Amino acid sequence: MLQRPRRNRKSAVIRDMIQETHLLPSNLIFPLFVVEGENQKTEVSSMPGIYRHSVDNLLREVESCLKLGLKAFDIFPAVEESLKDKFATESYREGTLYLNAIEAVKKHFPEACVITDVAMDPYSSDGHDGIVENGEILNDETLVVLGKMALAHAQAGADIIAPSDMMDGRIGYIRKVLDENGFTHVSLMSYTAKYASSFYGPFRDALGSAPKKGDKKTYQMNPANAREALIEAQLDVEEGADFLMVKPGLAYLDIIKLLHDNFDLPIAAYNVSGEYAMIKAAIQNGWLPESAILETLLSFRRAGATSILTYHAKEVLEKGWLR
Repeated sequence: MLQRPRRNRKSAVIRDMIQETHLLPSNLIFPLFVVEGENQKTEVSSMPGIYRHSVDNLLREVESCLKLGLKAFDIFPAVEESLKDKFATESYREGTLYLNAIEAVKKHFPEACVITDVAMDPYSSDGHDGIVENGEILNDETLVVLGKMALAHAQAGADIIAPSDMMDGRIGYIRKVLDENGFTHVSLMSYTAKYASSFYGPFRDALGSAPKKGDKKTYQMNPANAREALIEAQLDVEEGADFLMVKPGLAYLDIIKLLHDNFDLPIAAYNVSGEYAMIKAAIQNGWLPESAILETLLSFRRAGATSILTYHAKEVLEKGWLR
């Protein structure tokens, strides 16, 4: 045999020499949950090792991550039920928990990249990403709320705003609002292909943001569809997105590759809460080794993702798995 591929696998040095895909701390984004109060740090029961932090503890968590080389954070608010209403007015009211958290992180750690979530569901009494009228999720009326929310985030210091709602036209509307108010430097990371997935449960548990009635299938994508993602991506590009995201990640590696192969913008993958929970549960039960975490993250990079939102981000750096 003239060709023996095993020759290039015979030692760790040679395997490292020819490795095609690399995972760096700069590829990782760490999602963080913030709650009201002081000195609060409560574990999410369905996400072992992941916590809801009050702002003071959130700052300690960011500081510890920065020391590890983890510099990008996507912050999500757990909003008290009494503050929720039909129009999500708490999402842009001055002095809210979320806006205070953004301001605090940027004040203490200006070098950190703060990504913010623009969507109604954490603040909505209906638990939906849009305004609900007679059981229908209203699209254009919701854009007004999203614009106010995005502007408030930009004013608080957000580096990247990530609209996660899947309303039509949200990127163009928010880009116009930001530009007209002098925030041309604030980036938009669009949840371009966000599927109506079964893997979101632990996240909704962390925030208490599940829909009170119905589901999200009229605005999130059908898991059976791939070509539809190209339509969503083309619209987001034309409307001014700076990043295109696929969510979830692990069950949609083909969609990550599809967008990577067809568009020149950076592609982000969201390694969502259900994916995190099932791997952590399997490891805790001895069904999988810890190396399954790194293998999963490498699969996103191999498919074409330049950024990975993952709850494993701090863990892989603490364990020294990234060289």
